[in-house]
Amino acid sequence: MDFSLTEEHIMIRDAARDFAKNELLPGVIERDNKQEFPAQQIKMMGELGFLGMMVDPKYGGGGMDTVSYALAMEEISKIDASASVVMSVNNSLVCYGIEKYGSEDQKQKYLTKLATGEKLGAFCLSEPEAGSDATSQKTTAIDHGDHYILNGTKNWITNGNNADFYLVIAQTDREKKHKGINAFIVEKSWEGFEIGPKEDKLGIRGSDTHSLIFNDVKVPKENRIGVDGFGFKFAMKTLSGGRIGIASQALGIAGGAYDLAREYSKVRKAFGTEICNHQAIAFKLADMHTSIEAAKLLVMKAAWDKDQGNNYDMSGAIAKLYASQVAMDVSVEAVQVHGGNGYVKEYHVERLMRDAKITQIYEGTSEIQKIVISRGLLRD
Repeated sequence: MDFSLTEEHIMIRDAARDFAKNELLPGVIERDNKQEFPAQQIKMMGELGFLGMMVDPKYGGGGMDTVSYALAMEEISKIDASASVVMSVNNSLVCYGIEKYGSEDQKQKYLTKLATGEKLGAFCLSEPEAGSDATSQKTTAIDHGDHYILNGTKNWITNGNNADFYLVIAQTDREKKHKGINAFIVEKSWEGFEIGPKEDKLGIRGSDTHSLIFNDVKVPKENRIGVDGFGFKFAMKTLSGGRIGIASQALGIAGGAYDLAREYSKVRKAFGTEICNHQAIAFKLADMHTSIEAAKLLVMKAAWDKDQGNNYDMSGAIAKLYASQVAMDVSVEAVQVHGGNGYVKEYHVERLMRDAKITQIYEGTSEIQKIVISRGLLRD
């Protein structure tokens, strides 16, 4: 087995690392405190090609593989998970969903703008009563011949206010249950579309998370993705790839917390020597590093599976389940290594600990990942 990265992989990883340190790190604490969307930095990410990494160059994308994307996500997430979740949604969910399942007209009209970062996208599945249970959609899209009329509410939508285009999952025929669900591309400017309240969150506070309200929004028939009834399958297939992005984010959060803890342990002294020389701290660092290395192998395996055309439903779920737990464990220990300073914002680790928790929740909770994994194990 070859675990080495190509020269292109290393170049992309280093470019993401440099951008994170030079452009995201300055002001990241202030943005977190103010819940300020990193608009300038996101624009730069688009110009650098980080918002459409895997999209075919003919649509304005980078044409890169999933391993490249995972490496870039990891580096961005070490510094600013709020920026990386914007990157994840635009790449893994919106661009991927349209490129993989959209019509050529949809790709020309929407994907070309999303891949370059000229426009931002959002993925709208969750509702007040339909989070993990995606079949319980209350948002409706009633067929009126050449268009649909969309009504309902979506919750917890990343890029909710800053997106331009929205992939909206809605119920068209309740009697058909999950086979009566469709996916639509909705534009922000359309009449009846309203941005709801912004959530005041524990972590990823620089990312804007909103409710969205649809009041008799007229959606042209050509904005439906795929054949009638394809929406549920579209959402599930798209989320499988999205989990690789969030697993990479979790890996980055863990890595960022570990790096800070290791460096702090080399300068902080106690009992006459640097605390890294005490076995209590040295063993913490050993455990942290070991779990990060294990998570990295799982994330890269899932990314590799996707690039090879293998089924990655299970490997993506495994990567997200494990990496998100590692993000929580390592960030908590990083705060402990810092002692009292770990509880102070200027040392960054408390923010990483807060950011880590969401990786166990969005794009499928850890419990949902276990369902996916167990069904995969028992399928044959």
